[in-house]
Amino acid sequence: MKKQYLLIPLILLIYLSCEDKKEDEDTTLIPDTNPTEVTLWGEVYSVENTDTIYLNISGLIGPIPSEIGNLTNLTYLNLGGNQLTGEIPSEIGNLTNLTYLNLVWNQLTGPIPPEIGNLTNLTYLGLNDNQITGEIPPEIGNLNNLTGLHLGNNQFTREIPPEIGNLTNLTRLILYNNQLTRMIPSEIGNLTNLTYLNLRDNQLIGSIPPEIGSLTNLNRLFLYNNQLIGSIPPEISNLTNLTELGLENNQLTGGIPHGIGNLTNLINLILNDNQLTGVIPESICDLNIDWSNSSYFNITNNQLCPPYPSCVEEYVGNQDNSNCD
Repeated sequence: MKKQYLLIPLILLIYLSCEDKKEDEDTTLIPDTNPTEVTLWGEVYSVENTDTIYLNISGLIGPIPSEIGNLTNLTYLNLGGNQLTGEIPSEIGNLTNLTYLNLVWNQLTGPIPPEIGNLTNLTYLGLNDNQITGEIPPEIGNLNNLTGLHLGNNQFTREIPPEIGNLTNLTRLILYNNQLTRMIPSEIGNLTNLTYLNLRDNQLIGSIPPEIGSLTNLNRLFLYNNQLIGSIPPEISNLTNLTELGLENNQLTGGIPHGIGNLTNLINLILNDNQLTGVIPESICDLNIDWSNSSYFNITNNQLCPPYPSCVEEYVGNQDNSNCD
């Protein structure tokens, strides 16, 4: 009986020892969900104290680590001009204090994560010159503090989301050289602070929405190299701050709007390779353009009829007059 009593404390000690070991093992399996530091590309960043990361043209390679999403006090993130690959991690949506996000000139692929819509403090989003695919997510319409949205030279497909019309603080919208199809949304007319709109080199169809005439702060408007049809809307004559207008290489029909002479700040008017018809309005001579320089004025390869205004008669280039009276 005495031997049995001696065994009880010994068994208890073994049991407690095993439990302590198990607890030690369990704690090593639990990830640190609230780290105080994050290591990115060999550098250690304090979660609490890091508000800026500037690694532009720094030779970075490989994917953007998902751990970047732990740096929730970041307001400025510039990783442009590197060789970053892979997809933009969804954890980027945790960085809700960001005001500036620059990932341009990398080799990023895959879609924009919808979590980008969480970054409602962003004023600048630069993703141009990557290999990003898929649709522009409608969640981008949540970023109503944006002044600059640069998505050019990627592989975006399908439509320009109508939610883009929510971004009423935008001054620059750059979507050139993608594979965007469908029509330019009429909601683009909400972006009355735009000074620069570049949708060139896509596969956009349909007509130029008349709402574009609401963008009275525009300096530069580039819609060339698309598949746009219909006439140039007369509302374009409202854009009296325009300095450059490029509509070439579309399938535009109808005449040059009579109000073209209102665009007195215009120094660059390129309308070549469309199917424009009718007579060129005399008011075109009110513009201060170097007519003789085809880099500034080009209306060749249309169906415009004589007589031509005196300022341009020597510079109209090839015109198909077969349907002229």
